Amino acid sequence: MSEDRNWKRIRERLALHLPVRVRGRETPTFEWSEVTRLINVTPFGAAFALRHPTEKGRLLHMTIPMPRQLRVFDHVEDQYRVWAVVRYTKALVIEKKQAFSVGVAFIGKRPPASYENEPWKRYDISTTTFQALAQPEDILIPITDQRAHTRYNIAVDMRLELVDVDGAVSETEHTVTEDISPKGATIFTTLQIPQGRFIRLTSEQHGVTAHAAIRARSTGADGVPRIHVEFIDREWPL
Repeated sequence: MSEDRNWKRIRERLALHLPVRVRGRETPTFEWSEVTRLINVTPFGAAFALRHPTEKGRLLHMTIPMPRQLRVFDHVEDQYRVWAVVRYTKALVIEKKQAFSVGVAFIGKRPPASYENEPWKRYDISTTTFQALAQPEDILIPITDQRAHTRYNIAVDMRLELVDVDGAVSETEHTVTEDISPKGATIFTTLQIPQGRFIRLTSEQHGVTAHAAIRARSTGADGVPRIHVEFIDREWPL
């Protein structure tokens, strides 16, 4: 068998339902951890389901009892500890509860240096070749926030919920949007929720629930705090 065919086969997705611990950090002080199972895996990435929200471009740390022949490094360790960047997410329901189908690409043993202070930063892949000894800065390209949709000055009633590390609602508030588009919104809030956190937004009036990432905070000329969010699992119907 040729080397080309061997290389192609090792890239094929293998249906190995291995347990995996996934750790995500949304801010320098807020981190969650969840145990789930892989759906499939290659030496360069994996797919699995999570109950915690995440989004394309976020970094996750994974601990997997990976077969050694599928590893790119740490072949003698019992557990394969690897950093990954989220390549796609899709909302789904597991046992009548909201969940997310997630696909990741492995990036190596370490995150970028910026991760410690800005874990909410999102990245794209700059190369199609996984290199075990490459620096993460050589593999990743930061994603910049760009507003692509026009915001409309519509006040939509919202129930804002913040979820803790165990998936329980830790804070909640009824509020309204200052403006909104299919992709994001500006929302009045008295809650001190920092940039990087994920929130759940529900409009009883419209019968819609969506998860969103907080991109920024601001205070208007009226002295009222606002959060600027981007929806991560669906577009808001306008």
